[in-house]
Amino acid sequence: MWLAVSEQSQVIAETKRIAGPPAARSMHSLGVLCGIAAGAWLGAAEAPTKLVTAGLSPYTISLCMVAGVFVARWTLPTLLRGTSYVASDLRARPHLIVWAILAGALWAVANTLTVFAIRDVGLAVAFPLWNANSLIGIFWGILLFRELRGAPAKNWIKVVFGSLAIVAGATMLGFSTIRSSPAGSGHAIGGIAAALGASLLWGTMYVPYRKAYLSGMNPLSFVTIFTIGELGTMFVLAASLAGGLHQVAEQIITARHFLFWLFLGGFCWVIGDLFQQYATKYIGIGRGIPLSNTNQLWGLAWGALVFGELTGLDRSHQIVVIAGSVVMILGALSISTAAASSEEHNSTHEALLRECNRYGLDYNVALMAQAGLEHDSRAASKKRWWDYLIVAAAAGMFVWFAWGATLPPLQMNLRWAGALCLALAVVLVGSAWALWKRTRFL
Repeated sequence: MWLAVSEQSQVIAETKRIAGPPAARSMHSLGVLCGIAAGAWLGAAEAPTKLVTAGLSPYTISLCMVAGVFVARWTLPTLLRGTSYVASDLRARPHLIVWAILAGALWAVANTLTVFAIRDVGLAVAFPLWNANSLIGIFWGILLFRELRGAPAKNWIKVVFGSLAIVAGATMLGFSTIRSSPAGSGHAIGGIAAALGASLLWGTMYVPYRKAYLSGMNPLSFVTIFTIGELGTMFVLAASLAGGLHQVAEQIITARHFLFWLFLGGFCWVIGDLFQQYATKYIGIGRGIPLSNTNQLWGLAWGALVFGELTGLDRSHQIVVIAGSVVMILGALSISTAAASSEEHNSTHEALLRECNRYGLDYNVALMAQAGLEHDSRAASKKRWWDYLIVAAAAGMFVWFAWGATLPPLQMNLRWAGALCLALAVVLVGSAWALWKRTRFL
């Protein structure tokens, strides 16, 4: 039942005290930083999927990556907060468990589609096509979570301009791919369809994200359940569409010396996804997704500099690919710089209040979590002995896969790969420190 008028007045007063303009500006800056870090790591995570060109099945690659994701999604929350904290968070909001599983299932299907897209059109051009998920995210944010309600005209202009730029960039890259793909137009069209399908699923996947964070759930808790939907869906896909788990197992055994790179790709994806979830939490779907879609820059860098994907294109096609990428990034940046006004914050708080009333949650608790503040004794929960066991087991799995691993049979520029890895490390350390200092990973 809705709060009485007097209670709503008290809630609004508390809102202004806790999440006033200074705090809102601080969280916007933190959300932007998280979005940039997400773009870097999400871009790097797709590099191992190039193994599809070495003859591995897209389902096998996606299953191995999801296995790495599963390990990482249990390890990082345990390392940062501990299982007791995560369990307490889930008990406080049990209705979000099914939403997290659904989001994981959407992610698994979308990730499999990206492998097909990379196989048919390449990494450098597949990235911007599935980054059209910005449009889907903006639509759901406005429709379901009152994002941009009460925003000034300049913010609407930035969002509309950014959306049109993203569509224009995707169109440029799509036509360039059809004309220049060595596999032929049929394969190129299939690759484009797979990339756009991934964008639709990934854009919809952020609905459970936003729903969870309006309710005050910690992203570390959400991703722990999220991964159950991922792994379960991938087993179903592999069993039904890839000739059965027996055939997939044979491929995995045959490619034993490549599994480390796929697991590593899954781990990198989780790092990027965690930053993306914090960006979604603090600045919303409409801003968080476009900003994290700067992964196009990193995807282009890995595809062009490390794997030489643009080498076979003539100059005109190279210009179209680069121009399309730049247009999409400018559109994403235009959207992300539309900082929310006080009126829009009030609209977001109304959406937050609606979620709390619907599920019987404490509004002030959810509001403080939204502002990056701790609200109960869960912050003081200590790590248990099994937490260290989980982390040790995950480290042991990576050591085991790394033992005997060999470089993939792909033409790569190792100097550029080293330079990009160094840049990733700098982004990770800087962004993680800022997030810890401001919110303690809340």
